[in-house]
Amino acid sequence: MKHIELPLTKEKLFELRCGDAVTLSGVLYTGRDAAHKRMIEALQAGQNLPFDVENATIYYVGPCPHKDGEVIGSCGPTTSGRMDAYAPTLIEKGLTGMIGKGIRKRAVIDAMKRHGAVYFGAIGGAGALLARHVKKSEVIAYDDLGTEAVHALTVENFPVTVIVDAQGNDLYESGKAKYRKV
Repeated sequence: MKHIELPLTKEKLFELRCGDAVTLSGVLYTGRDAAHKRMIEALQAGQNLPFDVENATIYYVGPCPHKDGEVIGSCGPTTSGRMDAYAPTLIEKGLTGMIGKGIRKRAVIDAMKRHGAVYFGAIGGAGALLARHVKKSEVIAYDDLGTEAVHALTVENFPVTVIVDAQGNDLYESGKAKYRKV
């Protein structure tokens, strides 16, 4: 198992390979479809993003409301494909990490190879367990979106797997290839 202290710099991400089990510690940001749409609209209008995307990692999640005494509610990954229309632009601006579930479109993988980024998978259906790794949660933008607002999450030993590395190797493809009949 590899451990990464965030932010995810280019030097760190180029050491990661498709299939690597990794834990992340530090600050990552949340964002789903509506937040991504607003971020791209802000860029198109010449405005700043709600956080510096350079060497940042975005977790595709809309955390559930927390109960008293909890930092965050259940926070399992959402399907990454819904952010595929927006991801290449953010990668071009310096985004180096994305966390979600499911396959990515070729345009996203091509942008990852061109600019240096990785896509991590988190285990779907394990949101309550993943929440245990969140030590602090703060809404930093778009609070009108409710659970889909952008949060800054401080995480400790957050477990993920490298699904697509910076060379474009894709675990969904290589994993299936192992079991294909000749």
